[in-house]
Amino acid sequence: MPTSGIALRDAVMRSIRAFFHERGFTEVETPIRVAAPCLELHIDAEPSGDCFLRTSPELFHKRLLAAGYSRIFEIGKCFRQGERGALHHPEYTMLEWYRADADYMDILADTQALLSALGVSPIISSFSQKNDEIIGLTPLGGDWKILSVSEAFGEFAGWDPVGNYDEDRFDIDLVEKVEPAIKKLGGAVVLKDYPAEAAALSRRKPGNPQLAERWELYINGIELANAYSELTDPAEQRRRFEACAAQRKAMGKTVYPLDEAFLQTLEKMPPSGGVALGVDRLLMLIAGAGSLDAVLPFRNS
Repeated sequence: MPTSGIALRDAVMRSIRAFFHERGFTEVETPIRVAAPCLELHIDAEPSGDCFLRTSPELFHKRLLAAGYSRIFEIGKCFRQGERGALHHPEYTMLEWYRADADYMDILADTQALLSALGVSPIISSFSQKNDEIIGLTPLGGDWKILSVSEAFGEFAGWDPVGNYDEDRFDIDLVEKVEPAIKKLGGAVVLKDYPAEAAALSRRKPGNPQLAERWELYINGIELANAYSELTDPAEQRRRFEACAAQRKAMGKTVYPLDEAFLQTLEKMPPSGGVALGVDRLLMLIAGAGSLDAVLPFRNS
């Protein structure tokens, strides 16, 4: 990583913090080493002694929302076992923020404002260079295209997974048909309103329980952020965790314990929206680089 890349990271970090502080958010710091990683089917946590390195600070953030903190954000290291490639590293930097009395579309407005602020920053623009690793600034502005999952799969894969969900077909068509089509569209594309079966930790859409209030953001075809209107029903969340645990066991994966402290406080959590955004991918996009290696100062993980 060239020295200009280190300076770019510093400038972006300072700009992100300024953005949230100006909007009344509190920066928080939550544990990296955890006893109960969030249960997700295809995300594996890295062991750390008798605990695990976190894959996300999400569950701790929701406990803070339940405790009365209404606007919070964190920039910190997260870890996923066995992920390595141009867009994946086992250790990476995540930005997450949450707002009480907000939903996923409010969080989308935050995200648009954040990327607009970063994209027009003269500090960041000054790091556009042409060399072996940083090949020029990629603008983050322009029109945002918003597609529902039903619209995207209907147009690019020929079927609607909402009400007809097939997990294997959904995952294959997303990677092989929908995401390539999104890349061809270029710019910022939001894929929203997922089938309820792919709800993860998001709530179902009021009035249409077949849909989950979830969106994912792609910039020039690269997945950058994943957001929800957060689920606040502890009974439903427990059922989802238990179903995920059963699936992981059937697949021969490690089954993590349920985070009982999180579940016990969930009923006190206000209606909220939240998002996780990959900072290293954001830096890669701003720099116009072809892989994460170009914006990571060290590559020995």
